[in-house]
Amino acid sequence: MRAVSAVPFYQGAFGKEQAERLLWRAGFGAREGEAEALAQRGLTAAVQSLTRPASQTLVGPDPTDEKGRALQPSTIPGHDHLWWLDRMVRTTAPAVERMTLVWHSWFATSNLGVQSQQLMLNQNELFRQNALGSFGDILNGVTVDPAMLVWLNGNQNVKSHPNENYGREMMELFTLGANRGAYTETDVRENARALTGWRGSVSAGQPFIYDPNQHDTGTKTIFGQSGNFDYHDSCRLCLAHPLHPSYFVLKLWSYFIPVRYDATTLHALTQMYANGNQILPVVEAILTHPLFYEGPRMVKPPVVFNAGLLRMRGEYVNNSVWSSLGQQAGQQLFYPPDVGGWDYTRWLNSATYRSRWFIAALVQGAGKPTDSPTDPSKLWQRSIQFWGFPTVSAQTQALVEAFAKAQLKRGNDPADVETAMRRLIGSSPDLQTA
Repeated sequence: MRAVSAVPFYQGAFGKEQAERLLWRAGFGAREGEAEALAQRGLTAAVQSLTRPASQTLVGPDPTDEKGRALQPSTIPGHDHLWWLDRMVRTTAPAVERMTLVWHSWFATSNLGVQSQQLMLNQNELFRQNALGSFGDILNGVTVDPAMLVWLNGNQNVKSHPNENYGREMMELFTLGANRGAYTETDVRENARALTGWRGSVSAGQPFIYDPNQHDTGTKTIFGQSGNFDYHDSCRLCLAHPLHPSYFVLKLWSYFIPVRYDATTLHALTQMYANGNQILPVVEAILTHPLFYEGPRMVKPPVVFNAGLLRMRGEYVNNSVWSSLGQQAGQQLFYPPDVGGWDYTRWLNSATYRSRWFIAALVQGAGKPTDSPTDPSKLWQRSIQFWGFPTVSAQTQALVEAFAKAQLKRGNDPADVETAMRRLIGSSPDLQTA
Protein backbone atom coordinates (compact mmCIF):
# COMPACT_ATOMS: atom_id res chain seq x y z
CA MET A 1 0.00 0.00 0.00
CA ARG A 2 1.28 3.47 -0.88
CA ALA A 3 2.07 5.67 2.08
CA VAL A 4 -0.27 8.62 2.51
CA SER A 5 1.53 11.90 1.83
CA ALA A 6 1.67 14.40 4.66
CA VAL A 7 -0.52 17.48 4.34
CA PRO A 8 1.46 20.71 4.94
CA PHE A 9 0.98 21.89 8.54
CA TYR A 10 1.06 25.50 9.76
CA GLN A 11 4.18 26.19 11.79
CA GLY A 12 3.75 29.90 12.54
CA ALA A 13 2.49 31.74 15.58
CA PHE A 14 -0.91 30.70 16.88
CA GLY A 15 -2.16 33.60 18.94
CA LYS A 16 -5.36 35.54 19.35
CA GLU A 17 -5.55 36.69 15.73
CA GLN A 18 -5.09 33.18 14.33
CA ALA A 19 -7.59 31.77 16.84
CA GLU A 20 -10.13 34.40 15.79
CA ARG A 21 -9.77 33.35 12.17
CA LEU A 22 -10.26 29.71 13.15
CA LEU A 23 -13.36 30.51 15.20
CA TRP A 24 -14.89 32.58 12.41
CA ARG A 25 -14.16 30.21 9.52
CA ALA A 26 -14.91 26.98 11.37
CA GLY A 27 -17.70 28.44 13.47
CA PHE A 28 -19.43 31.71 14.18
CA GLY A 29 -16.90 34.00 15.77
CA ALA A 30 -15.41 34.53 19.19
CA ARG A 31 -17.05 35.71 22.37
CA GLU A 32 -14.94 37.99 24.57
CA GLY A 33 -11.85 36.11 25.76
CA GLU A 34 -12.65 33.00 23.73
CA ALA A 35 -9.93 33.50 21.13
CA GLU A 36 -7.27 34.11 23.77
CA ALA A 37 -8.31 30.94 25.62
CA LEU A 38 -8.32 28.91 22.42
CA ALA A 39 -4.85 30.15 21.46
CA GLN A 40 -3.48 28.81 24.75
CA ARG A 41 -4.35 25.28 23.66
CA GLY A 42 -2.08 25.27 20.64
CA LEU A 43 -3.17 24.71 17.06
CA THR A 44 -3.91 20.98 17.02
CA ALA A 45 -5.85 20.97 20.29
CA ALA A 46 -7.68 24.15 19.29
CA VAL A 47 -8.85 22.64 16.02
CA GLN A 48 -9.88 19.37 17.64
CA SER A 49 -11.83 21.19 20.34
CA LEU A 50 -14.03 22.46 17.51
CA THR A 51 -14.16 19.39 15.28
CA ARG A 52 -14.50 16.91 18.15
CA PRO A 53 -16.71 18.86 20.58
CA ALA A 54 -17.29 17.57 24.09
CA SER A 55 -21.00 18.36 23.79
CA GLN A 56 -23.58 19.40 21.22
CA THR A 57 -26.09 21.38 23.21
CA LEU A 58 -27.74 24.79 23.07
CA VAL A 59 -27.01 27.24 25.88
CA GLY A 60 -29.12 30.30 26.57
CA PRO A 61 -32.75 31.38 26.26
CA ASP A 62 -34.96 29.80 23.64
CA PRO A 63 -35.53 31.95 20.54
CA THR A 64 -38.64 34.09 20.17
CA ASP A 65 -40.13 36.65 17.82
CA GLU A 66 -40.29 40.33 18.75
CA LYS A 67 -43.46 39.74 20.79
CA GLY A 68 -41.82 37.07 22.91
CA ARG A 69 -43.66 34.21 21.21
CA ALA A 70 -41.99 30.84 20.65
CA LEU A 71 -40.85 30.17 17.10
CA GLN A 72 -42.78 27.85 14.81
CA PRO A 73 -40.09 26.92 12.28
CA SER A 74 -42.13 24.27 10.49
CA THR A 75 -45.08 26.53 9.71
CA ILE A 76 -44.39 30.27 9.90
CA PRO A 77 -42.36 31.75 7.00
CA GLY A 78 -39.04 33.14 8.21
CA HIS A 79 -39.11 31.22 11.48
CA ASP A 80 -37.05 28.45 9.87
CA HIS A 81 -34.25 30.98 9.30
CA LEU A 82 -34.58 32.26 12.89
CA TRP A 83 -34.54 28.72 14.25
CA TRP A 84 -31.25 27.88 12.54
CA LEU A 85 -29.69 31.27 13.31
CA ASP A 86 -30.49 30.57 16.96
CA ARG A 87 -28.66 27.24 16.79
CA MET A 88 -25.61 29.02 15.38
CA VAL A 89 -25.70 31.51 18.24
CA ARG A 90 -26.29 29.11 21.13
CA THR A 91 -24.50 25.92 20.06
CA THR A 92 -21.61 24.44 22.02
CA ALA A 93 -20.47 22.75 18.78
CA PRO A 94 -20.07 25.61 16.28
CA ALA A 95 -17.98 23.57 13.82
CA VAL A 96 -20.76 20.98 13.54
CA GLU A 97 -23.28 23.73 12.83
CA ARG A 98 -20.89 25.38 10.37
CA MET A 99 -20.45 22.12 8.48
CA THR A 100 -24.23 21.73 8.42
CA LEU A 101 -24.27 25.08 6.63
CA VAL A 102 -21.61 23.82 4.20
CA TRP A 103 -23.72 20.78 3.30
CA HIS A 104 -26.81 22.97 2.90
CA SER A 105 -24.96 24.92 0.21
CA TRP A 106 -23.27 21.82 -1.26
CA PHE A 107 -26.56 19.95 -1.69
CA ALA A 108 -28.47 23.18 -2.18
CA THR A 109 -32.19 22.60 -1.74
CA SER A 110 -34.65 25.49 -1.64
CA ASN A 111 -38.02 25.61 0.03
CA LEU A 112 -39.09 27.75 -2.92
CA GLY A 113 -39.49 24.47 -4.78
CA VAL A 114 -40.07 22.05 -1.90
CA GLN A 115 -42.88 24.04 -0.29
CA SER A 116 -42.54 22.29 3.06
CA GLN A 117 -40.56 23.85 5.89
CA GLN A 118 -40.81 20.59 7.83
CA LEU A 119 -39.13 18.61 5.05
CA MET A 120 -36.40 21.26 4.88
CA LEU A 121 -35.87 20.99 8.64
CA ASN A 122 -35.67 17.21 8.34
CA GLN A 123 -33.00 17.53 5.65
CA ASN A 124 -31.14 20.01 7.84
CA GLU A 125 -31.00 17.43 10.62
CA LEU A 126 -29.65 14.84 8.16
CA PHE A 127 -26.74 17.17 7.42
CA ARG A 128 -26.18 17.91 11.10
CA GLN A 129 -26.11 14.26 12.14
CA ASN A 130 -23.47 13.50 9.48
CA ALA A 131 -21.69 16.86 9.49
CA LEU A 132 -18.19 15.49 10.14
CA GLY A 133 -18.78 11.82 9.46
CA SER A 134 -18.98 9.89 6.21
CA PHE A 135 -19.63 11.71 2.95
CA GLY A 136 -21.07 8.46 1.67
CA ASP A 137 -23.70 8.54 4.40
CA ILE A 138 -24.63 12.09 3.43
CA LEU A 139 -24.83 11.24 -0.27
CA ASN A 140 -26.93 8.12 0.30
CA GLY A 141 -29.18 9.97 2.72
CA VAL A 142 -29.76 13.07 0.64
CA THR A 143 -30.37 11.05 -2.53
CA VAL A 144 -33.63 9.73 -1.09
CA ASP A 145 -34.35 12.64 1.24
CA PRO A 146 -37.93 13.84 0.60
CA ALA A 147 -36.93 17.50 0.26
CA MET A 148 -34.33 16.60 -2.35
CA LEU A 149 -36.72 14.21 -4.09
CA VAL A 150 -39.12 17.11 -4.59
CA TRP A 151 -36.46 19.72 -5.37
CA LEU A 152 -34.76 17.74 -8.14
CA ASN A 153 -37.75 15.69 -9.27
CA GLY A 154 -36.63 12.37 -7.87
CA ASN A 155 -40.26 11.66 -6.98
CA GLN A 156 -41.10 11.93 -10.70
CA ASN A 157 -38.34 9.60 -11.84
CA VAL A 158 -40.09 6.42 -12.97
CA LYS A 159 -39.01 3.62 -15.25
CA SER A 160 -41.39 4.63 -18.06
CA HIS A 161 -40.17 8.24 -18.10
CA PRO A 162 -36.78 8.64 -16.38
CA ASN A 163 -36.13 12.14 -15.05
CA GLU A 164 -32.43 13.07 -15.29
CA ASN A 165 -32.47 16.10 -13.01
CA TYR A 166 -31.03 14.59 -9.81
CA GLY A 167 -28.89 12.05 -11.67
CA ARG A 168 -27.15 14.88 -13.51
CA GLU A 169 -26.62 17.15 -10.50
CA MET A 170 -25.43 14.18 -8.48
CA MET A 171 -22.48 13.96 -10.84
CA GLU A 172 -22.02 17.58 -11.87
CA LEU A 173 -22.41 19.36 -8.52
CA PHE A 174 -22.32 16.81 -5.73
CA THR A 175 -19.58 14.30 -6.52
CA LEU A 176 -17.57 14.72 -9.75
CA GLY A 177 -17.76 18.22 -11.22
CA ALA A 178 -18.53 19.51 -14.69
CA ASN A 179 -16.07 19.65 -17.59
CA ARG A 180 -13.59 17.31 -15.98
CA GLY A 181 -14.17 14.33 -18.26
CA ALA A 182 -15.71 12.39 -15.40
CA TYR A 183 -18.97 11.36 -17.04
CA THR A 184 -20.87 11.32 -20.32
CA GLU A 185 -24.47 11.99 -21.26
CA THR A 186 -24.95 8.25 -21.42
CA ASP A 187 -23.78 7.99 -17.81
CA VAL A 188 -26.35 10.62 -16.82
CA ARG A 189 -29.19 8.78 -18.55
CA GLU A 190 -28.19 5.42 -17.11
CA ASN A 191 -27.78 6.97 -13.67
CA ALA A 192 -31.31 8.35 -13.88
CA ARG A 193 -32.58 4.82 -14.56
CA ALA A 194 -30.77 3.53 -11.48
CA LEU A 195 -32.44 6.21 -9.36
CA THR A 196 -36.01 5.36 -10.38
CA GLY A 197 -38.68 4.14 -7.98
CA TRP A 198 -39.28 6.90 -5.43
CA ARG A 199 -42.57 8.73 -5.19
CA GLY A 200 -44.46 11.07 -2.90
CA SER A 201 -46.00 14.54 -2.97
CA VAL A 202 -46.16 17.50 -0.62
CA SER A 203 -49.17 19.11 -2.28
CA ALA A 204 -51.13 15.84 -2.47
CA GLY A 205 -50.09 14.76 1.01
CA GLN A 206 -48.64 11.50 -0.27
CA PRO A 207 -45.86 9.87 1.79
CA PHE A 208 -42.41 9.55 0.27
CA ILE A 209 -41.75 5.87 -0.30
CA TYR A 210 -39.86 3.53 -2.58
CA ASP A 211 -42.15 1.82 -5.07
CA PRO A 212 -40.39 -1.21 -6.61
CA ASN A 213 -42.98 -1.27 -9.40
CA GLN A 214 -41.64 2.08 -10.60
CA HIS A 215 -37.97 1.08 -10.48
CA ASP A 216 -36.18 0.14 -13.68
CA THR A 217 -34.77 -3.34 -13.06
CA GLY A 218 -32.98 -3.56 -16.38
CA THR A 219 -29.22 -3.58 -16.83
CA LYS A 220 -27.60 -0.13 -16.70
CA THR A 221 -24.07 0.82 -17.67
CA ILE A 222 -22.48 3.63 -15.63
CA PHE A 223 -18.80 4.56 -15.93
CA GLY A 224 -18.29 1.41 -17.98
CA GLN A 225 -19.72 -0.90 -15.31
CA SER A 226 -22.95 -2.81 -15.90
CA GLY A 227 -25.56 -4.24 -13.57
CA ASN A 228 -29.10 -4.02 -12.25
CA PHE A 229 -28.19 -0.87 -10.35
CA ASP A 230 -30.34 1.00 -7.80
CA TYR A 231 -29.71 4.24 -5.89
CA HIS A 232 -27.22 2.58 -3.54
CA ASP A 233 -25.17 1.54 -6.56
CA SER A 234 -25.49 4.99 -8.07
CA CYS A 235 -23.97 6.53 -4.93
CA ARG A 236 -21.32 3.81 -4.69
CA LEU A 237 -20.21 4.26 -8.29
CA CYS A 238 -19.90 8.03 -7.93
CA LEU A 239 -17.92 7.70 -4.70
CA ALA A 240 -15.63 5.10 -6.27
CA HIS A 241 -14.97 7.21 -9.37
CA PRO A 242 -11.27 8.15 -9.57
CA LEU A 243 -12.14 11.84 -10.03
CA HIS A 244 -14.41 12.05 -7.00
CA PRO A 245 -11.75 12.53 -4.27
CA SER A 246 -10.11 15.49 -6.02
CA TYR A 247 -13.50 17.12 -6.61
CA PHE A 248 -14.47 16.63 -2.97
CA VAL A 249 -11.22 18.21 -1.79
CA LEU A 250 -11.49 21.12 -4.24
CA LYS A 251 -15.03 21.97 -3.23
CA LEU A 252 -14.59 21.52 0.53
CA TRP A 253 -11.38 23.57 0.48
CA SER A 254 -13.20 26.50 -1.13
CA TYR A 255 -15.48 26.93 1.88
CA PHE A 256 -12.49 27.57 4.16
CA ILE A 257 -9.62 29.01 2.11
CA PRO A 258 -10.00 31.54 -0.75
CA VAL A 259 -6.86 30.57 -2.69
CA ARG A 260 -5.97 27.33 -4.46
CA TYR A 261 -3.78 24.68 -2.93
CA ASP A 262 -0.52 23.41 -4.43
CA ALA A 263 -0.03 19.99 -5.99
CA THR A 264 1.43 18.52 -2.79
CA THR A 265 -1.59 19.57 -0.77
CA LEU A 266 -4.04 18.30 -3.37
CA HIS A 267 -2.34 14.93 -3.57
CA ALA A 268 -2.13 14.51 0.20
CA LEU A 269 -5.72 15.56 0.88
CA THR A 270 -7.02 13.41 -1.94
CA GLN A 271 -5.20 10.37 -0.59
CA MET A 272 -6.50 11.11 2.90
CA TYR A 273 -10.10 11.37 1.74
CA ALA A 274 -9.97 8.39 -0.63
CA ASN A 275 -9.18 6.20 2.37
CA GLY A 276 -12.79 5.83 3.52
CA ASN A 277 -14.53 9.02 2.35
CA GLN A 278 -14.35 10.46 5.85
CA ILE A 279 -14.95 14.18 6.28
CA LEU A 280 -13.34 14.83 9.67
CA PRO A 281 -9.66 14.23 8.80
CA VAL A 282 -9.90 16.39 5.68
CA VAL A 283 -11.52 19.27 7.56
CA GLU A 284 -8.91 19.08 10.31
CA ALA A 285 -6.11 19.03 7.73
CA ILE A 286 -7.55 22.12 6.04
CA LEU A 287 -7.92 23.93 9.37
CA THR A 288 -4.22 23.30 10.16
CA HIS A 289 -2.90 24.11 6.69
CA PRO A 290 -0.48 27.07 6.31
CA LEU A 291 -2.73 28.79 3.76
CA PHE A 292 -5.57 28.87 6.26
CA TYR A 293 -3.57 31.29 8.43
CA GLU A 294 -1.14 32.85 5.95
CA GLY A 295 -3.55 33.35 3.07
CA PRO A 296 -5.86 36.31 2.43
CA ARG A 297 -8.96 37.08 4.43
CA MET A 298 -12.38 35.75 3.45
CA VAL A 299 -15.69 37.60 3.49
CA LYS A 300 -18.00 36.06 6.06
CA PRO A 301 -21.30 34.69 4.77
CA PRO A 302 -24.16 36.96 5.92
CA VAL A 303 -25.62 34.47 8.38
CA VAL A 304 -22.17 33.79 9.86
CA PHE A 305 -21.65 37.54 10.26
CA ASN A 306 -25.08 37.86 11.89
CA ALA A 307 -24.62 34.94 14.28
CA GLY A 308 -21.09 36.04 15.14
CA LEU A 309 -22.09 39.57 16.14
CA LEU A 310 -24.84 38.17 18.36
CA ARG A 311 -22.35 35.80 19.98
CA MET A 312 -19.86 38.61 20.50
CA ARG A 313 -22.48 40.65 22.31
CA GLY A 314 -24.03 37.79 24.26
CA GLU A 315 -27.35 38.49 22.56
CA TYR A 316 -29.93 35.98 21.35
CA VAL A 317 -32.59 35.63 18.68
CA ASN A 318 -35.67 37.57 19.74
CA ASN A 319 -36.72 39.40 16.60
CA SER A 320 -38.22 38.25 13.29
CA VAL A 321 -36.32 40.92 11.38
CA TRP A 322 -33.21 38.71 11.27
CA SER A 323 -34.86 36.65 8.54
CA SER A 324 -35.57 39.61 6.24
CA LEU A 325 -32.12 41.08 6.89
CA GLY A 326 -30.54 37.75 5.98
CA GLN A 327 -32.49 37.75 2.72
CA GLN A 328 -31.48 41.33 1.94
CA ALA A 329 -27.85 40.55 2.78
CA GLY A 330 -27.89 37.68 0.29
CA GLN A 331 -28.45 34.59 2.41
CA GLN A 332 -31.86 33.46 3.54
CA LEU A 333 -31.46 30.04 5.10
CA PHE A 334 -33.37 27.23 3.36
CA TYR A 335 -33.56 29.37 0.21
CA PRO A 336 -30.24 29.07 -1.66
CA PRO A 337 -30.37 30.85 -5.03
CA ASP A 338 -30.20 27.68 -7.14
CA VAL A 339 -28.99 24.09 -7.10
CA GLY A 340 -25.39 25.34 -7.22
CA GLY A 341 -25.75 26.94 -3.79
CA TRP A 342 -24.40 30.29 -2.68
CA ASP A 343 -21.33 31.75 -4.36
CA TYR A 344 -18.92 32.26 -1.46
CA THR A 345 -16.77 34.61 -3.56
CA ARG A 346 -19.51 37.19 -4.19
CA TRP A 347 -21.09 38.11 -0.89
CA LEU A 348 -20.56 41.86 -1.00
CA ASN A 349 -22.08 44.56 -3.17
CA SER A 350 -23.64 47.95 -2.48
CA ALA A 351 -27.04 46.40 -1.65
CA THR A 352 -25.89 43.52 0.54
CA TYR A 353 -23.40 45.70 2.43
CA ARG A 354 -26.23 48.06 3.40
CA SER A 355 -28.06 45.14 4.96
CA ARG A 356 -24.93 44.16 6.87
CA TRP A 357 -24.83 47.68 8.28
CA PHE A 358 -28.39 47.21 9.53
CA ILE A 359 -27.44 43.84 11.04
CA ALA A 360 -24.64 45.51 13.00
CA ALA A 361 -26.97 48.35 13.99
CA LEU A 362 -29.67 45.99 15.23
CA VAL A 363 -27.17 43.97 17.27
CA GLN A 364 -25.84 47.24 18.69
CA GLY A 365 -29.35 48.10 19.82
CA ALA A 366 -31.47 51.24 19.99
CA GLY A 367 -30.28 52.43 23.37
CA LYS A 368 -27.65 55.17 23.59
CA PRO A 369 -24.54 54.72 25.74
CA THR A 370 -24.29 56.78 28.92
CA ASP A 371 -21.50 59.02 30.20
CA SER A 372 -19.73 58.99 26.86
CA PRO A 373 -16.33 60.74 27.06
CA THR A 374 -15.30 63.52 24.69
CA ASP A 375 -11.86 62.09 24.01
CA PRO A 376 -11.84 60.17 20.66
CA SER A 377 -9.30 57.62 21.94
CA LYS A 378 -11.42 56.89 25.00
CA LEU A 379 -14.50 56.60 22.82
CA TRP A 380 -12.57 54.10 20.71
CA GLN A 381 -11.68 52.00 23.75
CA ARG A 382 -15.29 51.93 24.89
CA SER A 383 -16.51 51.06 21.40
CA ILE A 384 -14.04 48.22 20.84
CA GLN A 385 -14.81 46.91 24.33
CA PHE A 386 -18.50 46.87 23.36
CA TRP A 387 -17.70 44.16 20.80
CA GLY A 388 -15.46 42.17 23.15
CA PHE A 389 -12.10 43.50 21.91
CA PRO A 390 -11.93 41.85 18.47
CA THR A 391 -8.68 42.29 16.54
CA VAL A 392 -8.93 45.21 14.12
CA SER A 393 -6.33 46.91 11.97
CA ALA A 394 -4.51 50.09 12.90
CA GLN A 395 -6.05 51.69 9.82
CA THR A 396 -9.58 50.95 11.02
CA GLN A 397 -8.81 52.37 14.43
CA ALA A 398 -7.29 55.52 12.94
CA LEU A 399 -10.23 56.09 10.59
CA VAL A 400 -12.86 55.56 13.27
CA GLU A 401 -11.05 57.81 15.74
CA ALA A 402 -10.71 60.48 13.02
CA PHE A 403 -14.46 60.20 12.42
CA ALA A 404 -15.10 60.68 16.13
CA LYS A 405 -12.83 63.69 16.30
CA ALA A 406 -14.58 65.33 13.36
CA GLN A 407 -18.04 64.67 14.76
CA LEU A 408 -17.16 65.98 18.20
CA LYS A 409 -15.65 69.08 16.66
CA ARG A 410 -18.99 69.73 14.95
CA GLY A 411 -20.69 69.65 18.34
CA ASN A 412 -22.42 66.27 18.03
CA ASP A 413 -23.49 64.48 21.19
CA PRO A 414 -20.67 62.16 22.39
CA ALA A 415 -23.26 59.41 23.00
CA ASP A 416 -24.41 59.64 19.38
CA VAL A 417 -20.79 59.56 18.23
CA GLU A 418 -20.10 56.49 20.35
CA THR A 419 -23.18 54.76 18.92
CA ALA A 420 -21.95 55.47 15.40
CA MET A 421 -18.46 54.22 16.27
CA ARG A 422 -19.87 50.93 17.51
CA ARG A 423 -21.71 50.46 14.24
CA LEU A 424 -18.68 51.42 12.19
CA ILE A 425 -16.59 48.81 14.00
CA GLY A 426 -19.33 46.21 13.67
CA SER A 427 -19.59 46.71 9.92
CA SER A 428 -15.87 47.38 9.29
CA PRO A 429 -13.77 45.27 6.90
CA ASP A 430 -12.16 43.69 9.96
CA LEU A 431 -15.45 42.20 11.12
CA GLN A 432 -16.81 41.55 7.63
CA THR A 433 -13.84 39.29 6.91
CA ALA A 434 -11.69 36.75 8.72
